[in-house]
Order: sequence, then structure tokens, then C-alpha cells
Amino acid sequence: MSASDANPSRDAAVIDIGSNSVRLVVYRLEGRAIWTVFNEKVLAGLGADLSDTGALAPEGVEQAFTALRRFKAVLEAIRPTETFVVATAAVREASDGAAFVKRLKKEVALGVRVLSGEEEARYSALGVLAGQPEAEGVVGDLGGSSLELVRVGKGAPGKGVSLALGAFALRGGDGAFDLGRARARTAKVLDGARSAFSADTLHAVGGGWRNLALLQMRLADYPLQIVHQYEIGASAALEVARFIARQSKSSLERIEGVSKRRLDTLPYAAVVLEAMIERLGVRRVVISAYGLREGLLLDAMPARTRALDPLIEGCAALGARQGVSEDVGPALEAWLRPVFSRLPPVFGEREPTLVAAACRLADVGARLHPDHRADLVFEQVLRAPIAGIAHPERAFLAVAMFARHTAASGAPQQRLLNRVLDEERLARALALGAAMRLGCELSGRSGELLERSKVDVAGDALTLSADARWADILLGEQIAKRAAQLADRLEVGLKIGR
Repeated sequence: MSASDANPSRDAAVIDIGSNSVRLVVYRLEGRAIWTVFNEKVLAGLGADLSDTGALAPEGVEQAFTALRRFKAVLEAIRPTETFVVATAAVREASDGAAFVKRLKKEVALGVRVLSGEEEARYSALGVLAGQPEAEGVVGDLGGSSLELVRVGKGAPGKGVSLALGAFALRGGDGAFDLGRARARTAKVLDGARSAFSADTLHAVGGGWRNLALLQMRLADYPLQIVHQYEIGASAALEVARFIARQSKSSLERIEGVSKRRLDTLPYAAVVLEAMIERLGVRRVVISAYGLREGLLLDAMPARTRALDPLIEGCAALGARQGVSEDVGPALEAWLRPVFSRLPPVFGEREPTLVAAACRLADVGARLHPDHRADLVFEQVLRAPIAGIAHPERAFLAVAMFARHTAASGAPQQRLLNRVLDEERLARALALGAAMRLGCELSGRSGELLERSKVDVAGDALTLSADARWADILLGEQIAKRAAQLADRLEVGLKIGR
């Protein structure tokens, strides 16, 4: 059963009062699928004076209240089903944090939950798992005042800690960036966490690290500018971190792609990343666009919904928006299983999930112009804001959807495909697309008709058959042509029986 059966589409909102930014995000929840529909932030810098005065920055407080008043007005119009209002390190640690919370309730009529450091770490880890359920390693969520660390594995977070390693905690009283001082402070703090949080993989959360990743993409001439689940090897991550840490503010301003709003905090993000790789033994960095806010949403979902796969559910939701019958995807998956379960997997244990996801997308282009359908669907799937999908998997699904609508083998964006897909995975994507094309046309996009027919690979031949009463669906030149295309993709013969 899809989550959407028991959990109809609804909106949820999160107001996140952080040390550097104050943000409102409104989400559309479709079962396990999480979509951002509105996102606004203000870099108020609440924690900018915390290390010097122990209190919230006065100017930041006023900027925050201006933003929060606006957010409250937006929410009164949107009326989400549920709203979460949380504050993190700055409000938690400031001497006037309680007064801020009291004023917020009195002047804006917003109640706020101030998260402990361990709670903040846990929700950040849940957010990573919301976007990548199979995540293993350590989650690091870098904010303005703190770094939350927590282990993840087997779909659950462990115990977390909050460390004073945000930009506001690392800079000196003069406000200037001192590379030597920042490195020494970071190394000292992380040395105390080495035994508990050493890991091969760092799942990096936070705007500073996302901006570092975007810059690294540019330096590496990486063609797919999507930050979620972008993977960087330790040496490449060290290279970009050290490059940023050595630049002056004026030099950073001249670098294309660097967020001007993060110029003051970006060097600190670079120093912390460098130290985590060196001190915690990190071998690869995986960027997560999901974090604390999505963790709050995941935690509030029923257990049955949380257990669903976000990629499959996201693809099903995309199909449902375009009027695709809900039974076609699961029926097509079951119909194709005899063929693709016999093939050696090209994505390991992920293969069945990718086939299931592709089948949920099989008809998303039905309402597009037939002359351009294949290219348009390729782009839509490649860049869809779906969770639970690595970059090679995005390309695989995009090629499969391209081949679902055309017999051409020259998929778009060959430079990108050559970068992220090997020949074996590309060939499998084309075969999967041809199989979906055959199944959809054979059945007239009917789940019931798919159940009346069978496709399989026996020996060196693809066999296509149907129940005796429904054998006429095998007739026609078009079906023979589509079956031959699939057999050719699989490099086997063809037998069509009635």
C-alpha cells in the first residue's frame, strides 16, 4: 500500500530560528514524499555576539522579529495542517534566550520549542535519513554557533553531541577570520570527539557546506548541479576547503558561485570540514539538502509511513500529479520482475528499488507533446527534487525514461552521462526503458491487462505470452516491434506466443 492511500496530501510548515538564519519552509507531504513549496530565510545573525557577550545580537533580534512577524502572516493565509517552530544553539545558549522566547509568544503569538544540543543532533540525523534512508556514517550539521555530530546506521540515529564549532563560536573578538586560530580551536574540540565519531562517511548538513560543494562542482567541471547526495572524495574536499580557507574576503567575492551572504562564515565551514577529514578519518563527504527541518517532519510521520522508500513514493507522487493510474506502476514492476531479476545487477542491492521507481514514472510523459516527450521527461526526471537518489541513479532513471518514449539510443546530455554512468549501467537503463515501453503499449496502460500477460527471459530468448482469453493483445506489428527492440537491448532472441 502506498502511503498516499492512508495519508492524503497535506501541508506542513517549519520555522527554524537558527544562530545565523531564521527560516520558514512550507512542505507538501504526500505520504513519505516531502516537497518544498515555499522557502524564505533571513540571515539575522542572532548568535553573532554570543561568544563575546553571551547574549543574542540586538540587531539580529530585531531582524528576526521582523521576519517572524511576516512568517506568521504567511502561515495565517496558508493554514498548514501542522506547524513546527523551533530554536537552536543561539537561543538555547544565550543569557537572554528565555526573554526572546517570551517576547516571541507575546508579540507574535508564536510558541517556540528550544531544542537541546542532543535533540538538534537527532533531528538533523533524522533529516539525513529522510533523504537517504540507507545512510551510514556520521552526520555533521554545521550552523552559525554549533556543529552537531551524530552517528547514523541501519535507518536510525545514535546519540549525538553539540560542539561549539560554528563560525560565531570560532571567530575572535575582533570579528576577523584568523586561519591559525580557527584551525587550532577546531582541532582541539574535534580531538575530544575522535573516538566517538570517527567514520568513513560524513553526511554534511548546512548552508556553508552546501556552498563549498557547489564551488567544488565548478572547480571539477561537474555537469549536474544538484547538491543533494553529491559525493566528494576526501582529497577533493580537502582541496576546496583549503582553497576557501586561504582566500581573503575580497578574493571570495570574485569567485563565481560563492554566496555573497555567506562570505563571512564560509571560511569557517572550510576549516571545520578540513579538520573533520583529518581528525575523524573521513574518506568521503556526502552532501545532504535535508536536515533538522525534514527530521522534524519524518519524526512526526506514522511508523508505517516512515518505513516506506522515499524514492519510490516520490516517483509515485510525480506520476499521480499527472493523472497516471495508481495501479500501473506496481503492476508494471511485477510484470518486469521475471526479466530484470535474472540479470546481474548493475546497482547492487539498489537495483530492485530503481526498477520500482522507474515503473512509477513510466507514464509521467503521457500528457506531453509526442515529438518532444522523451527529451522533456529526461530533463524532468534528472532534476526532480526527489529524495533517496544518488547522482548516478538520477542519470539511470532519466535515461530509462528517455528510452521509455523513444527507440533512439542517443540520450541527451552525453557529457553528463559519460561522467556518471558506465556503459553497463547505460545499457541497462536503455533496456529498462524499452521494457516499460513494451509493457505500457501492450496493456494500453492497464494494470489488469499486464496481469493477463507475461514477459520473461528463458535461455537466450525473450518470451512474451498472454492468457488464452487475452491472447489477442499480442497481435499487431507495433507490439512485435516493441518486443524486438527489448530483445535487442537484452541481446537475446525473441519468442511471441499466444
